[in-house]
Amino acid sequence: MENNNRSFAESVKSFKPAFWVASTMELLERWAWYGVFTLFALYLVASKDEGGLGFSHIEKGSIMAQITGILYLLPLFFGVIADRIGYKLSLTISFMVMIIGYYLMGTVDSYWGMYFVFLLVALGAAFFKPVASGIVTKSTDKSNGTLGFGIFYMMVNIGGFIGPASSSYLRTTFGWKLIFIQAAVVIGINLILLWVFFKEPEREEYKKESIGTEIKNSLLKIWEALKDTRLTVLLILMVGFWTMFNQLFYTLPNFITDWVDSSSASQWINTNLPFLADTLTENGQVKAEWFTNIDALMIVFFQITVSYFVTKMRHVTAMIRGFMIAAIGIGITFYTDNVLFTILGIFIFALGEMTTNPTFSSFIALISPKGKEALYQGTYFLPVALGNFLTQFISGNLYEAWSDKFGLIKKEMASRNIEMPEINDSFTKNDYFTLAEQKLGMNHWELTQMLWDNYHPNKIWYVIVGIGIFTIIALSIYDKLVIKPREATLE
Repeated sequence: MENNNRSFAESVKSFKPAFWVASTMELLERWAWYGVFTLFALYLVASKDEGGLGFSHIEKGSIMAQITGILYLLPLFFGVIADRIGYKLSLTISFMVMIIGYYLMGTVDSYWGMYFVFLLVALGAAFFKPVASGIVTKSTDKSNGTLGFGIFYMMVNIGGFIGPASSSYLRTTFGWKLIFIQAAVVIGINLILLWVFFKEPEREEYKKESIGTEIKNSLLKIWEALKDTRLTVLLILMVGFWTMFNQLFYTLPNFITDWVDSSSASQWINTNLPFLADTLTENGQVKAEWFTNIDALMIVFFQITVSYFVTKMRHVTAMIRGFMIAAIGIGITFYTDNVLFTILGIFIFALGEMTTNPTFSSFIALISPKGKEALYQGTYFLPVALGNFLTQFISGNLYEAWSDKFGLIKKEMASRNIEMPEINDSFTKNDYFTLAEQKLGMNHWELTQMLWDNYHPNKIWYVIVGIGIFTIIALSIYDKLVIKPREATLE
């Protein structure tokens, strides 16, 4: 590794123009993605008279989990294609597909309609991911690469905060459809940046092999890496982290909407920050997406500080501690219906995420045989993809059975032999709750408390935290049996 004697300002100035174009495009792409994805779980199940689609949680879970899982698998194939046809053409295809996909998401209202147009967005995003990272790699060198990727990932989280923040305002002021139009417009800006400012970096000359052959060779290399038991066990363990992490987007917004009374926080905001009231609150409650957005805001402000302390720990020790912190945080958010504990839990979870996630890539590098670092890094997205696929059973099936307030009120009314109309276009989920409240002689929060006491919807936390605990124990055993003996031989 070359010594870097540059000052911070000199290091920043050393980046090629392509680096700044790629970083800006990353910020905008994450703005569009999280501007939709952070609110997506709410939109899919929201009552139709609120502009939502009125889907079940099983339908929500399958759409979000399956498509996002596919998104994280496709870079294994698309990276090869992008290297072959060039970055500018790859990004042009990516952005145009995403623009069409995001726009169409605001026009469909059926399960399969949403499934396929969201898949279109995923195809575009999967094309973008390896290209953006590739541009940063080609635009940096040994002296500024670490800082370059630090800035790049900071852009990810800035976009990850701005997107949901702007969408939260738009959906209240102008309706749900505008968040999808916003995403299409933001990606359109990326397309303009690409055509005006981006210059194709130099590419290696390729042998006369078909793209199919190259993809096959790429997969064979991944398979070669997975034959290393140390790597495969680590990747399996990381599935647990991603399954737990995904609850922040897939399940927590619905849980907060169903069960957490945030009226006290809403009242404080309206009294002390009236200029933010329309953005942060709705119908006397703090919008659920703003709780999730605390995580992104924490990362923007504290990732560098946390990373500084993490560098003083062993990689596996940092990951285990990060898992423990994240499990405690996510457990608190699902255990209680108290808004202050919800906020506290997300703060704690964010600290765990900041400790674990960046360490994972570094740890893969640590166990990589010399000369195979890039090959091993190529496996990074495998546990992310599998974690998404598994998340659908918690966010979908399990939540529907244990924690969905609409499902529980239907069960309660049936147990009392009180007849209720079926949901249809003219009788929505909200209409059902209103009629149930009238027949039971309760207001909204009295009914909510009754369901909470009778059905304990927070028991879903046992499963979510259980995954975290299992991962912590397994990773500790892995450290003791595999990593520490290897470290001892290297001393």
